[in-house]
Amino acid sequence: MSETLPLIAIVGRPNVGKSTLFNRYAGRRRALVEDHPGVTRDRIVEEIEAGGRRVLLVDTAGLDAEAEEELPSKMQAQAWSAVEEADAILFVVDGKGGVLPEDMEIARTLRRTDKPLSLAVNKIDVPMHEERVHEFYALGFDRTRAVSAEHGGGAWDALEELVAELPERPAPAPEEDGIRIAVIGRPNVGKSSLVNRLAGAERVVVSDVPGTTRDSVDIHLDRDGERFTLVDTAGLRRVGRRIETTERVSALMTVRALERAQVALLLIDAGEGFTDQDAKIASLARERGRAVLVLANKWDLVSQHADPERGTKLREELDHGLRFMADAPVLAISAKTGSGIGKLFDRVLGLREAAEREIPTADLNRWLMETVEKHQPAMAQKGSRKRPLKFFYATQTGTTPPTFVLFCTEPKAVAASYRRFLENQLRQRFDLAGTPVRLQLRARSRGRGT
Repeated sequence: MSETLPLIAIVGRPNVGKSTLFNRYAGRRRALVEDHPGVTRDRIVEEIEAGGRRVLLVDTAGLDAEAEEELPSKMQAQAWSAVEEADAILFVVDGKGGVLPEDMEIARTLRRTDKPLSLAVNKIDVPMHEERVHEFYALGFDRTRAVSAEHGGGAWDALEELVAELPERPAPAPEEDGIRIAVIGRPNVGKSSLVNRLAGAERVVVSDVPGTTRDSVDIHLDRDGERFTLVDTAGLRRVGRRIETTERVSALMTVRALERAQVALLLIDAGEGFTDQDAKIASLARERGRAVLVLANKWDLVSQHADPERGTKLREELDHGLRFMADAPVLAISAKTGSGIGKLFDRVLGLREAAEREIPTADLNRWLMETVEKHQPAMAQKGSRKRPLKFFYATQTGTTPPTFVLFCTEPKAVAASYRRFLENQLRQRFDLAGTPVRLQLRARSRGRGT
């Protein structure tokens, strides 16, 4: 299984510059940035390198300390437990606005965790503003640093200092867990009902109220000599529709579940149809390199629907919405009645095998030569001249997901469409349906013969 990366959450109240700082680290505008609160609609995850370590950086929606006051203390504790799913926390405040009561409330809660934590005082854009940092020491954090998300000053120093506090390597999932399966999807699509159906008992609370599941729950199952671990996660929902703070932090827990899983079960509500949020969750699973089985849940409602074309329409929605991962298998099920569930574990085993498949180098290079001969890449532009783009050899460098390095004359000249062609041909030849495939193009080293 691939390395489990440490997860760093960027947190703070709305409009302090978290997304701008995240974009600074990510090196491009991955999160939407505007000049008013509540703009970040989804958590964004980016794998970056900082301080010589690969880490996962999570951009979060703003924490609303006032909303916390309206929640019972037990629910409040559950909400903040999601923040503690992170391995480290970068707490961002607004250096221009000064210390606000909301900052004090968030800081008070964050100090209860035993995670490495740094305070980034943002919007310190010029040296004369650095004196503003002093009042933020009142929040009680030893690692308090001035940063400018807009211009970059101090930003990397603050992050690398935090990364240095991480343990050398996060503990891998125990081998006795067997195949880890993350159950993901929007709230109220039937994730808990599915887990209960598979476990054969009421192991997690099931309710018609969206967002009932607050924490990830691991459930171990043994079937036909195989060990499975189901991880039921809190539902992912758009920030604009999240009423409780508990829902605002649930996506971070889903990221953690995906990071520790080998296969993801993506549930969609067949009765409601495929939504943009379903696509975003699917994209998150694929970005994290997880094999995905799409489960069209509540299919019993579709089959009972008065419109006989409803099933056909849903499949068209799936084909369109999941066109970026058209290889992912789709299984129609009903967690309520058990219909279709019998096929689920066999599909999971197939996905695990695809994700861990190791292809002999000779077979891989035979495939490469035949594929390039069948469809030559476009010519590479070299100044005013065009030259043939040649592929030399390929090697597999990893699994979960299968990762390959292809050596050629001009890696940057390979069109995105040709990369997709290579990926699709690779899937078809070696039965890699359902799992992401990573293709890395490199120039041939000079030390190798021509």
